[in-house]
Amino acid sequence: MTEPGETASFRLGYVPGVTPGKWERIWTERRPGVPLELLRATTDEVVDQIRAGAVDAGVVRLPIDRAGLHAIPLYTETTVAVVPKGHVLTAVDEAGLDDLSDEVVLRPQDDTLSWPGDLPGHAAEFEPPTTAEAIELVAAGVGVLVLPQSLARLHHRRDLAHRPVTDAPQSSVVLTWPDADNTELMEEFIGIVRGRTANSSRTPHRRDDPPPRSPTRAKRGPTRRRGARRP
Repeated sequence: MTEPGETASFRLGYVPGVTPGKWERIWTERRPGVPLELLRATTDEVVDQIRAGAVDAGVVRLPIDRAGLHAIPLYTETTVAVVPKGHVLTAVDEAGLDDLSDEVVLRPQDDTLSWPGDLPGHAAEFEPPTTAEAIELVAAGVGVLVLPQSLARLHHRRDLAHRPVTDAPQSSVVLTWPDADNTELMEEFIGIVRGRTANSSRTPHRRDDPPPRSPTRAKRGPTRRRGARRP
């Protein structure tokens, strides 16, 4: 909570793969006197920070515990398989889970996908602790990795490629914040992520914005009095 005399700020937690740069630019244009603080963390960490009041809102991947939280969907990510350059999958534009049946499929401990059952293909001998370490194993030829496209781009390497997997689980990204009366800054940020313009009726005016001017009547010149007609 901001103390008297301190500059207000809006704190946003977000998970790896999310790119809040566009929202940050729009926020800076609309709220130049209020810093937007960005903190990257895992989904569980961001949710905990929201409940503790350490951040005002978060952009996270489902599933989450919705108790005491609002959540609005933002987008659903494409799921891809990351493979070494020259792998057979790079010969196609997209793949299915059946195309991974002969592969060793890695599953890192921070996997963001919710699999309804076993992973396709052959299980790896161990689960790498992080997605970054799983990417290193793919580059070493140990196996392939299935993950949201944004994470594949985040861990991009020249010696790797990725292809969409059409029937794999997908990752849904949401904006979440405390289930309470929204602050003015929260309403502003919701408007930004939903694409509302600065003049939208649901976007509150800043305190330093000039009040809307009432239309004024056009001034009329002096009226000339007609003389009385002569009979």
